[in-house]
Amino acid sequence: MKEDFLHYLWKFRRFDALNLQTCNNEPLQILHPGQYLQLAGPDFFNAQIIIGDQKWAGNIEIHVRSSDWYLHQHEKDPAYDNVILHVVWEHDTEIFRINNVEIPVLQIKSYVADDILNSYDKLMFPKSWIYCEKQLTGFDNFILKNWLERLFFERLERKSIEIRNLLTQTGSDWEAVLFCMLARNFGLNTNGESFLQIAQSLPFSIVRKEGFECANVEALLFGRSGLLDAEKQDHYFLGLKSRFDYLSHKYQLEKIGITPVQFFKHRPDNFPTIRLSQLAVLYSQRQNLFSKITEAVTLKEMYKIFEVTASDYWYNHYQFDKISPAKSKALSKGFIDLIVINTIVPIRFAFAKTNETETVEDLLSLLREVAPEKNAVTDKFKSFGIAAENALETQSLIQLKTDYCNRGKCLDCVIGTHLIQQT
Repeated sequence: MKEDFLHYLWKFRRFDALNLQTCNNEPLQILHPGQYLQLAGPDFFNAQIIIGDQKWAGNIEIHVRSSDWYLHQHEKDPAYDNVILHVVWEHDTEIFRINNVEIPVLQIKSYVADDILNSYDKLMFPKSWIYCEKQLTGFDNFILKNWLERLFFERLERKSIEIRNLLTQTGSDWEAVLFCMLARNFGLNTNGESFLQIAQSLPFSIVRKEGFECANVEALLFGRSGLLDAEKQDHYFLGLKSRFDYLSHKYQLEKIGITPVQFFKHRPDNFPTIRLSQLAVLYSQRQNLFSKITEAVTLKEMYKIFEVTASDYWYNHYQFDKISPAKSKALSKGFIDLIVINTIVPIRFAFAKTNETETVEDLLSLLREVAPEKNAVTDKFKSFGIAAENALETQSLIQLKTDYCNRGKCLDCVIGTHLIQQT
């Protein structure tokens, strides 16, 4: 038995609430179960109950056993002085407040039907991937779609925390925040943190000033990445190195440690050389980029904004000093989709919350245009009967797996609670 199941039982009153008695055989009525805030202190706040002929208002604490009260040392914590009822699965000892007044106890297992327990046991029985995997096929589509939309906003709220931190670091410069976010996502999973460090090491005022000369932006990005530290005879390499040395002196850029970028296990099109060059070209060709991405309405407009190609040198190179077959290194639609998902939508959401300039429906519409992502999580959900139709739903499924399934929070999940209620 787990406490979160007892929280679920109490919150939704999934027990015989009409014939309750405390462990001292006093009749008990629940007028209001209280607010489940999941904060420090008692589990439910501002509950209202009647014990005997006396009405009580206060807090409810829930444990598997009564003795857990002492195990958690609540008898020493003034935050629990206002507990009016101790709800437990098994009553094994009397409990008292700091002033030695006994707290009424409800042993809830005496009032829970067997079919509720069987549904809970069935849901929580270990499976190969997630607890409810064998029960997902045919799940109510209306309930699922609404839950996925809520999960999407949970994910956006989590991403907003990082954006707010960047906003503080950049002095509320949204263009600078966008630059940092784009840099990290241009680096993908392997080089994302390195690219973010590069962007954060360059005051965005410098990028603004030098943005009219692509080679200067490229020199700044390559120089800060450490890719110009080697000894090479390549003419383009030497040109960038000379530019970087000049710009470093001009702007008094101090040497800093950047996590080395990685080439290993990357397809050539994702080499850090190519992605840094594409980022440099983007900022040399798209002035006031933040305004452009906030004004774009459709995915087609986004594709147009990010229609850039690495600089000419990289047409027949992937690395310095190594000639490769000629190929244009343009941003693919699939890569732009990732940028929209992981950068554009989160930053527009955070901006909208700060300035109230956009409705969330605009963002939902934009992300519904984006093709569903293909990854291990979405493929697995598809095998269990939940196939995402667009990127909004794939992001929601990732949120579901990460924050609910992986943490066993089935009773905080709409799917889990609905499956238990089907009794």
